[in-house]
Amino acid sequence: MFETAEVGHAIAKEVYAAEVPALRAALLDAQFDALQARKFATVIVIAGVDGAGKGETVNLLTEWLDPRQVEVHGFGPPTDEEAARPVKWRFWRALPPRGKLGIMFGSWYTQPIVARALGQTSDSDLDQALERINRFERMLADEGILLLKFWFHLSKKAQKRRLRKLESDPRTRWRVTDQDWKNFKKYDAFCDVSAKAVRETDMGYAPWIIVEGEDARYRGLTVAKTLLAGMRGRLDNPPTKQVPLAPPPQPSIDSRNILDTVDLAARLDKGEYEARLEDLQGRLALLCRNPKFRRMSVVAAFEGWDAAGKGGAIRRVAGAMDARFYDIVPVAAPTEEERRQPYLWRFWRRLPARGRTTIFDRTWYGRVLVERVEGFCSDADWLRAYSEINDFEEQLHDHNVVLCKFWLHVSPEEQMRRFTERQASEFKRFKITEEDWRNREKWQPYVHAVCDMVDRTSTEIAPWTLVAAEDKYSARIQVLQTLCDRIEGAMDRIKGK
Repeated sequence: MFETAEVGHAIAKEVYAAEVPALRAALLDAQFDALQARKFATVIVIAGVDGAGKGETVNLLTEWLDPRQVEVHGFGPPTDEEAARPVKWRFWRALPPRGKLGIMFGSWYTQPIVARALGQTSDSDLDQALERINRFERMLADEGILLLKFWFHLSKKAQKRRLRKLESDPRTRWRVTDQDWKNFKKYDAFCDVSAKAVRETDMGYAPWIIVEGEDARYRGLTVAKTLLAGMRGRLDNPPTKQVPLAPPPQPSIDSRNILDTVDLAARLDKGEYEARLEDLQGRLALLCRNPKFRRMSVVAAFEGWDAAGKGGAIRRVAGAMDARFYDIVPVAAPTEEERRQPYLWRFWRRLPARGRTTIFDRTWYGRVLVERVEGFCSDADWLRAYSEINDFEEQLHDHNVVLCKFWLHVSPEEQMRRFTERQASEFKRFKITEEDWRNREKWQPYVHAVCDMVDRTSTEIAPWTLVAAEDKYSARIQVLQTLCDRIEGAMDRIKGK
């Protein structure tokens, strides 16, 4: 796999000196043009063997580029804050916005490769990790990110020679650690695992560029020219609009759908509601104080029709918890900052640490609901979003995040009654907007979108709960009951106290 990076590539000093000025100028022009266009972000993944010049190359790039528009992230072992959240949380937070360039020094490849080379995981574990990486990178590419991956390689002899040279120089000996020498003893194992990782993740949308790392001038020019070609190619030849591989799903031919199965006649009288509310809020409060809760986290995701009672249900959930340990995230139209990132970015960055709860009032499902119906994204974008969302939620589940998804359902007649009531009420008038009235006119397209959403994203690990919300008392109790049951079920699967 790495044979072509062991042939002794080198660039003469005079050739290097002749090429650098024009190359630096061209890189700065491309960087400025990308910043002005703000059509894509550039992500550079730096990986490879110890001592192959990764750090020197990163320093070279920051010297040649405008450092104000470059974000460099060095990833070592996860911090306590990072370990308390799903694995890719720290990488999502580090993604640069459109127009900028991000360098990932260490990345989502490090842990799977190191763990397998050290015998801490199996071949099947590595296969699963690499498949997830492929899906992750596919999403980044589909979201418009220019992803360039550089693998810096040295032969075993060259690596040993390089480490000894660095160690013998007082100015660079700090760069060689005991761990570097331990890793060197497992060179063959690391090489085999790395070759498999590179081979399995070398995709057209995210190819690997293998760089022989022994000659500094060669590796510097190779990376810089590849970066320039990638950025210039994207600037001068924007990607063509995506076309779905299959037509969008069609409504059922008998016009019956999953929302028709929701029993909107469900009712609770006030006395029964208050008794059950007190019981369930107490149960939820105790669950949040259970020692096992510190080993998990909760995400409650609320979707539903306008005026279906999401806010009231959320207040009853929050009323049972300690305000220091939960966050409520109201989701509106994306801000300018959020529009410069992949659509899942703003949700990844708000995920709770272990022992905490995050309540989303509207969610990542906006991509397959409002963005789909209102035409804010292409058919290709919302069609691929189902699998991307399922991947996202699977990562939450794997990190002991209890994900509860609620769709609050009312009839169009009940919605109209509530709209009219809100408009007539002095203290509820702020809740009704022109957009709410406009959305009513697209009731059937939204029904179609909701049914597709449930059909494609209600999984065994993250099922949808369809809440009959014509009666607000009944709806709030169903939400609390579901939340308590799901948390208890997750606790039962956690061993120990």
